Amino acid sequence: MRKFLIPAFTLLVLGAINCKKIQQGFLSETLRYTSPDLYAQRGLALVQSAKIFADGSTPPITFELLNLRDSSGKPLSEAFNTKYDVTVFKPGMSFNAETDTTVALLNAKRETVSVLPMDFNTSSGQLSFNKAALNIPLGIYNFDIKATNSAGSRVYPSFGRIHVVDPTQEDMFLIEDNVNNAFDLAGTTFAKRNPILKFSRVSADGARIILKISDKNGSPFNPSKGEVIARGDRPTFLSYAKFNPVIFTDTALVCDFEVAPFPLAKYIAGGTDWGHLIYYRIPEKNIIFDGSSLGTLNANLRFAFTIKMEGTFIIEYQLPDAVRVPAP
Repeated sequence: MRKFLIPAFTLLVLGAINCKKIQQGFLSETLRYTSPDLYAQRGLALVQSAKIFADGSTPPITFELLNLRDSSGKPLSEAFNTKYDVTVFKPGMSFNAETDTTVALLNAKRETVSVLPMDFNTSSGQLSFNKAALNIPLGIYNFDIKATNSAGSRVYPSFGRIHVVDPTQEDMFLIEDNVNNAFDLAGTTFAKRNPILKFSRVSADGARIILKISDKNGSPFNPSKGEVIARGDRPTFLSYAKFNPVIFTDTALVCDFEVAPFPLAKYIAGGTDWGHLIYYRIPEKNIIFDGSSLGTLNANLRFAFTIKMEGTFIIEYQLPDAVRVPAP
């Protein structure tokens, strides 16, 4: 039998290969957010960034936020490290529109806690801002990230930029539904043009909605004289906030909703999920639609929106194809 001799040099090479330390895990050089520019809208109940994209890095990964500084490189504003009082629901407590019918009942479910305006999630890399962020100075803040996993640790300089800004109208107000149907006395439905819905925040005080419903000429309907009424089988403002009565003035419906966001929860009744829908009616004696005559069609208004922060808001709801007929 022929014998093959393995040279000593080959044995040494094989031994060296066998003794080489196996790399444990992988930590990418290109961790990132979807965008390095993160926005914190001051005063909103909750603003969250995206998670850090791990780019195939071996989990679990622990993230650390480092060297938070302003755009000129100066140290972090003390406002980031100061705790502020905010009102939140107690652990395990949530809003119920049917039973939380007074401010006292609402407050029994809430408490005041001291929190930092910003939180950093070390598992996902998400940045979260709460109502206390109202105290953070406007500006741009840069930061680095340190990531650690089984492969080791790596620091990523200038990983992201936090833009602390005041919320825009789009940040504060979300339109979810906005239609108008007309009904004749026999109950036949006639689709009409969608109303024009405008929104403005006129004050940071309180938690109030002033809804002004007007015709195509800008003449406001008068709720105090029955020109705008509730529909008995559909949700209204009171379905979402029973803390205070809705005020019917000569130009508007006024709802004091107490706590944002409004609505705090969907309205579900009789097995029907209404979402955030709100309905009101303009009687046929107070409206003339284009192409119709007085007393033939009433207007069934339907809208839904979310207001994401406290304050006083004016909502203008204009019917572009109808004229108001004032009540005597």
